[in-house]
Amino acid sequence: MPPRNWIAVASAEHARRGCAAQPSGFMQVCHGKAAPLRKVAPGDRVAYYAPALTMGGKDRLQSFVAIGLVQPGAPYTVDMGGGFVPYRRDVAYVPAREAPIAPLLDAFEFVEDRSRWGYKFRFGLFEVSGPDMRLIAQAMAAPLDALCF
Repeated sequence: MPPRNWIAVASAEHARRGCAAQPSGFMQVCHGKAAPLRKVAPGDRVAYYAPALTMGGKDRLQSFVAIGLVQPGAPYTVDMGGGFVPYRRDVAYVPAREAPIAPLLDAFEFVEDRSRWGYKFRFGLFEVSGPDMRLIAQAMAAPLDALCF
């Protein structure tokens, strides 16, 4: 089965934390819920879109901030303290620069109505086409071979 392509949504601060994690990066979506992560499979591509720098912040960013490949293994939990135990999946992020979404909006297949382009992002995780993911990867100057294109 060919890899699927996903856009995950989080603040840049949270997405960067997942990229910087050692020994492997991770993804965490929808306030740590497991169900969305069960849709994602090893080998799938994921790009993180950050509407803002900080969670709930008014500091608009509207950029793709990370991109990588989902690694083998099922979603797992991590105790972050205070009773918060979110689900995560491991991701091998590739070197990439942040890329604003605005210049890409007219080229995306998933944008059906330019005036309501942000609607799908409210779901926290959604699937996009291969051409849309390639467009994101190219805008981020990510190595296409590392993303199995």
